[in-house]
Formats: sequence, structure tokens, C-alpha cells
Amino acid sequence: MSANLQPEQHYQISKAVAYNRLSDPKRKMWLLSPLAPIIGWAMYLGVKDQQGPDLKNTLVAWSGSLFTYGFIPALDVLIGKDDDNLTESAFKALENDAYYQKIVHAFIPLNYTALFIAAHQFTHRKMPWYNKLGVAITAGIGSGIAINAAHELGHKQDSLNRTLARFSLAPSAYGHFAIEHNFGHHRWVATPQDPATSRYNESFWQFLPRTVIGGLRSAINIERKRLERRNKGFWHKNNELLQGWAITAALYAALYMLNGKKVIPFIAIQALYGFSLLESVNYLEHYGLLRQKDANGRYEPTRPEHSWNSNNTVTNLFLYQLQRHSDHHAHPSRPYQVLRHFDESPQLPSGYASMIVPAYIPPLWFAMMNKRVVAHYKGDMSRINMHDKPLSPSMQRATEYVQKGLDWLGKFKK
Repeated sequence: MSANLQPEQHYQISKAVAYNRLSDPKRKMWLLSPLAPIIGWAMYLGVKDQQGPDLKNTLVAWSGSLFTYGFIPALDVLIGKDDDNLTESAFKALENDAYYQKIVHAFIPLNYTALFIAAHQFTHRKMPWYNKLGVAITAGIGSGIAINAAHELGHKQDSLNRTLARFSLAPSAYGHFAIEHNFGHHRWVATPQDPATSRYNESFWQFLPRTVIGGLRSAINIERKRLERRNKGFWHKNNELLQGWAITAALYAALYMLNGKKVIPFIAIQALYGFSLLESVNYLEHYGLLRQKDANGRYEPTRPEHSWNSNNTVTNLFLYQLQRHSDHHAHPSRPYQVLRHFDESPQLPSGYASMIVPAYIPPLWFAMMNKRVVAHYKGDMSRINMHDKPLSPSMQRATEYVQKGLDWLGKFKK
């Protein structure tokens, strides 16, 4: 087709491509996300058979966790934040640039390849259980990041991207996410009705079963009603939940056929860790935030103030700018490369990669975040999305001790 273009048309296309590259200084850096599974290949292939303790092999087996919870947060600190927004002309030039969507598409086969390599190493290498666990959790991190890729694609309107989203959700067996997130979470975000919105004084470990069970129930209810409107039963072939679960079943069957029953623990661990990683990010995104009701009892529209945001550069590159979460809720179908920063949006102390571990430690999380929620609402506790139970006396004491420790450490930063 390009051979039939006139010289002037070739020139205009070349000019547009060159302008897009100049408009986005991070254009090549977005490749970090599909690069992650390739790094995983090296990690998995690096593990070897061992007899007795082998520190090097253990470090390789757990390198995915070290990379995610150590290396990326360190880079976030070193490289810092980027709160710049695109100019109007750059926004228009980049919004429909197919290059960025191809990056998300590339992640899926690369991550599937990583998953099959990890399954082979888990089942065929002679390693102690803790090294096998490290391999499975690294695979789970990949499956968790894959949910983020599905999140980006699932908001598109075309059937190709929505199908690719289901394939990306298959490793973690979380196919219902594409339905509940789009039609449940985006409707009820920052309200008590939303299972994916965490509440003030609710620990991650209290939130996790509530959001997993609540999200699944919500997705089933949403899809059942959608099919009923089309005069179709729940078990109809057009049920998108069943389609997603069928892809998961086919994937797990392929892993079983290639590796035997020894792969079953691997499948379970990577899936559980994958979707728990997604839910830990959900926990961060709207903690304690609440949309207020108007005089008619309706919730106010979702605004920048209803999402916790972060502009840490490196984590945003790996997660398709998911940390610019306020703009995503304002414009769910807006592609990641043009998401904007809002000065009025509340900011996390650091990037998502840095905040996941504190989320797992309730006293540390409460010490870091509760004061920020209270400050965000200027001390008006009635405007906070409160957990139905207050902190226990022991949790309150632990939080106070941690707060004193953080205050002491803070003196060295001044």
C-alpha cells in the first residue's frame, strides 16, 4: 500500500512520525513494560539444580521479588517524579499513535512465554521448596502485571482488544476483572458499595477477601443482567465470564499436559499471587476516599480528589501510567501515554512498587496513610470512607509506635 503513496504523502507521514517521537521523550522507555517478561526469561533460565544450600541459586529464584520490591523502588527514588503534562498539540499527536498499543499487545505473548518457562523450571529443576516458591512468586508478579495490561486493553471498545484483555487475565484466573472493573468499580469507586475501594482503618488483609469475593459476585451479577437484556441465559456462549474462564482452563490444561501434576502448586501459587498483587494496587488507589452525596442522595461525580496518585517515573513506565489514576477515572478509555497529572489529586508518599510492602504491614500502612487521609479532608472525619470497625487497642498501639519511629527517621531528612 505504501508503494502507491505520492511523495508528498510519504513526507507528511514521515513528518508526523518524527513529531510524535519529539513530543514524547519517554517514547522508547515505554518498552520497559514488555521488557519485564524478557527479564523474567533470564531469571527463570538462571535457576539450576542444587544439592544443599546455594545462596546464588536462591537469589536467582527470588530475583523477581528483589527486582519488583527493591530495584524498581530504588530507581523511583534515584530518577524521581515526572508531573509534566503533554501540550495540546502533543496530546492530539500521541493519542491515536498505534505504537503505544502495540507495546501493550507485545506484553501478552512475551508473558505467556515466561509463564511456560517458569512452569518448566519449577517442575523439572531439583531445588528446595523455598526456591520453587520464589520461581512461582516471580511468575505471579508477571501475572499481576498482566492484569494491568488487561486493564489498559479492556477499556477499549473493539473486540480485538477486549479479547486480548481476557487472554492477559487468564494466567491469574481473574477473567471477571474486565467486567467488574469496567462496569462495577468505575460506577461505584470511592463509595461503600465498591468492593475494590479500601476503607479507612481497613487493613489489606481485611480488604483482600472482601474485594475478591465482592468483585466476583459483582461481575456475575453484571454479566447476568447484560445477558438478560439480550434475552440470553447465563450459560450462553456470549457470556464473557465463561469465555475468560475457558481461556484459563485451556492454559492450565496446556501447562498440565507439558509438566504433569507437579505443576499444580505452581499454577495455584502464581495465580493467587498474581491477583493478590492486583488487589494490593486496588487497596492503594482509593484508600479512605469517599464521594459525597448530593441533596437527592446521589453520589457526586468522580473527580481527581477521589484517587491516590503518584508521578514516580519508573513505576509509571512499567504500569502504563496507572498511577495517574484520577485522569483514568475521568476518561477510562484514554490511552496511557496521554494520561494527565492533576495538582488537586492526593499523592501517595511514593510509587505503587514502594507502597505495596507497607500495605502488607498494617501498622506501617496506617502510620503512613491515615494522617494523609485526615489531612486530605481537613480533619472532617465525616467525609472519610470509614471501615465499620475501629482499630483494636493492640493495633492502635502498634501504629503509634511505628509513627514515632517514622517521625524519628524524618528528622534525618530535614
